[in-house]
Amino acid sequence: MMSHVPPTSAVARQRRPALALLAVSCGVTLAVIVGGAVGGLRINTTPSEPLGLWRVAPLDRPVLVGDMVFVCPPETDAVSEGFERGYLRSGLCPGGFGPLIKTVAAVGGQRIAIAGNVTIDGRPIANSRLVSQDGQGRPLRPYAGGTIPAGFLFLHSPFPGSWDSRYFGPVPGSGVLGLAEQVLTYAP
Repeated sequence: MMSHVPPTSAVARQRRPALALLAVSCGVTLAVIVGGAVGGLRINTTPSEPLGLWRVAPLDRPVLVGDMVFVCPPETDAVSEGFERGYLRSGLCPGGFGPLIKTVAAVGGQRIAIAGNVTIDGRPIANSRLVSQDGQGRPLRPYAGGTIPAGFLFLHSPFPGSWDSRYFGPVPGSGVLGLAEQVLTYAP
């Protein structure tokens, strides 16, 4: 007599790898969500800084020139236009913006001059050349320059196509979420 194996057991064997993959994917997603909420983990998908997993580290001192920070951009016309053009991602910052990862190039009281590149207190900043249009040919308007108000920061990224304070101006220091630390990243 032949044994009869119900067809459902063959289907169940075929589903096991898919269910295992689904379980692992859900576990990784949950770990990133919990890590983001508890451990300050964030995923960077913009090329201004290395792509991948970053950590928002607590900042228990004033922000200094040279600090790489996570910062919520202010709700200004320039930032709103950048969001509409896709320079910013959606996120939990006021205005629905995602936080930026940028280096603090200058703080309140320092003087910014913008021509073909940026100078701070008369010293040129490396990799600060301005471009007149974005990758889609839309015009970019540079920040006019001037003295940074107290409590504000001028942000910069050395990436040539970075959208930073060269275009949207200084941002309030109150928007700083913490220092930006690389966890698992790569630069394409």
